Amino acid sequence: MNVGCMRYLAALLVLGGVLTASFGWAGEAVRLKGSGASFPFPLYSFWFKEYSKIHPNVIIDYQAKGSGAGIRDFINKTVDFAASDAAMTDEEMKQVEVGVQLIPMTAGSIVLAYNLRDGPKELKLSREAYSSIFLGRVSKWNDPLIAKANPDAKMPDLDITVVRRADSSGTTFVFTQHLSAINQAWKDGPGTGTTVNWPSSDKFIASPQNAGVAATIKQTPGAIGYVEYGYAEQGKMPMAWLENKAGKFVKPSLESGEAALAAVELPPDLRAWLPDPSGAEAYPIVTYTWMIFYKKYDDPKKAEVIRDVVKFCLTDGQKASGKLGFIPLPAHVVETNLKELNNIQ
Repeated sequence: MNVGCMRYLAALLVLGGVLTASFGWAGEAVRLKGSGASFPFPLYSFWFKEYSKIHPNVIIDYQAKGSGAGIRDFINKTVDFAASDAAMTDEEMKQVEVGVQLIPMTAGSIVLAYNLRDGPKELKLSREAYSSIFLGRVSKWNDPLIAKANPDAKMPDLDITVVRRADSSGTTFVFTQHLSAINQAWKDGPGTGTTVNWPSSDKFIASPQNAGVAATIKQTPGAIGYVEYGYAEQGKMPMAWLENKAGKFVKPSLESGEAALAAVELPPDLRAWLPDPSGAEAYPIVTYTWMIFYKKYDDPKKAEVIRDVVKFCLTDGQKASGKLGFIPLPAHVVETNLKELNNIQ
């Protein structure tokens, strides 16, 4: 990617706000409005910008304000599409009379980024260590649970500040689903959700959206928080190596994310979860993220444009995924998605 494009994307990450891009379609302008997940926002922004070069008369306004807000907007019919890292539940879909079509558009890893100037460059965190940090049970960087996995490093005597999401978030859903899978105390306590009851502590800071969490970590010495891999990568943030199900410490990367995704088969409803993926090379926190559409639109042209935009994102658009820190969809998933587009009418 050229320098200008990288600067453009960096600005989007900081703002995490509204993207309005002009797209093209033969005839009069078609306007699409969407909202939801901030997790895939950098990739969606890039896709829409590239599509606009081909179709300058389609206008897409996508607000990255969190998965929960996007689903609410979709149910209330104030948008044409939504995006969520938590897909939609059966109960939520029952509230949409015209039917719901979920399309997994990309996948990505959720990483633990940290700000530890005097710590190791390759911080390793065991499953017990990082789940205990987010339970509030490990509060110092030189805690024996952390030091044990980093024997060659002198861990600083510094308080841990945990940065978590303030909004209703699909990223939070995926992260807490993983914590519930590996730690019974977490499962019996905060549990899984787009919002959960975090430990009551002045060392837990809430920030909105992935961009807000990333910015807060960078500004707070001793901080650690969960963000989408692309945000941490673009921001050149240190990311912890996490112990996976096989007991191996794995570096967050596209390759370790692909290894986690490799063994997953999509069910008929296209909602597949990876709470604790198997495989020696698999990174432990990986998820699909979905765009959400109505099965029936009042305007036939709008439905046609939506199908074309999504087709572009699933084909040519996938080539940009890796460059922006996302995992390209496996070929069989793309093939399945393209067939499911016919349900959008």
